[in-house]
Amino acid sequence: MAGNISNSTAPISSSLSKLQSLNGLFAIYKKQGPTSADVLNALKEALLREAGVENPNPRKRRKQSLKMGHGGTLDSAASGVLVVGVGNGTKMLTTMLTGSKKYVAVGELGKATDTLDATGSVTLEKDFKHITRLDIEEKLKSFTGDIMQVPPLYSALKKDGQRLSVLLKQGHSVEAKPARPVTVYNLTLQEFKPPLFTLDIECGGGFYVRSLVDDLGKALSSCAHVKDLIRTKQGQFTLEEHTLHEEQWTLGDILRSLQSCSESEQRVDCTTPAEADS
Repeated sequence: MAGNISNSTAPISSSLSKLQSLNGLFAIYKKQGPTSADVLNALKEALLREAGVENPNPRKRRKQSLKMGHGGTLDSAASGVLVVGVGNGTKMLTTMLTGSKKYVAVGELGKATDTLDATGSVTLEKDFKHITRLDIEEKLKSFTGDIMQVPPLYSALKKDGQRLSVLLKQGHSVEAKPARPVTVYNLTLQEFKPPLFTLDIECGGGFYVRSLVDDLGKALSSCAHVKDLIRTKQGQFTLEEHTLHEEQWTLGDILRSLQSCSESEQRVDCTTPAEADS
């Protein structure tokens, strides 16, 4: 009997050990609905179950837990690339927060919401029939380059250790954070079918697409909110080439897509030599 127990637990122990020895970065696809933290916990749970851990609780710090984090929160209503660091790769996540990101955003003119996206309550309605494609393209120029931006009240930013969005939902009064410098590398209008418009955005860290769309609506003498948002690139990871969908959240798929970092590289960057030169 003892021999049977040993034989059955050995593969589990081996799989878990291999899982916990992972070091590097990879990207997963975050769907609309769950928070980025929820998605990360679901990923951990799937991997622990595959390793044979019974009733895994990814939120508890236990011996079997995985050292894992994500490099930049996506709103629950947004989808797209979510970069994950595992093991020593978590040390590289700050480069994902500050590095270049690309988004495709669909905005809706004529309605403003308290969250600046479609999940919120409508707070204002204004006419938008005077707005032309040329008007939008002209106004976008003022939002390109190094600009100052006020973050949304409903955000992951914190006050006294608590997220502003949580404080607002609890009924607390929250003051807007001061405007801060952000960088927009590229900003183009892809489509305009009133009241909807589609923007292609490349920006640096700390930039909020919701604030951009809200500010753009005001600049056009109307109002607007984000109807749909997809992150298509984060750092070197792209939506088309690198993201693992839920059915690919396995040790084998992660091993095939993992971009590992040596101990010496972890303090600098985790890019491949070709990408580092570009």
